[in-house]
Amino acid sequence: MAFPSELSFIDSLKSEPRRSFYERHPRIAIGMIVILFFAPLVGIFVNGLPGVVWGVVFSVLGYFLTPYVLPRLAQLWSRST
Repeated sequence: MAFPSELSFIDSLKSEPRRSFYERHPRIAIGMIVILFFAPLVGIFVNGLPGVVWGVVFSVLGYFLTPYVLPRLAQLWSRST
């Protein structure tokens, strides 16, 4: 799966570039939907109300930062192999 590397951190916070990233990568979009839904539920079972807060924070940060982080990780991985 090839990732475009032109998406900057600021662009990952904007709606349109993030939406187009998730539209081009439907498996990642499905994974993020699962994480967005289950992270707060896991948090409540692990740590109660603070776990829910951390689960929501984790899932929201993941949703916004995945379009920025995944292409960079793919570049690093392709350099190391």
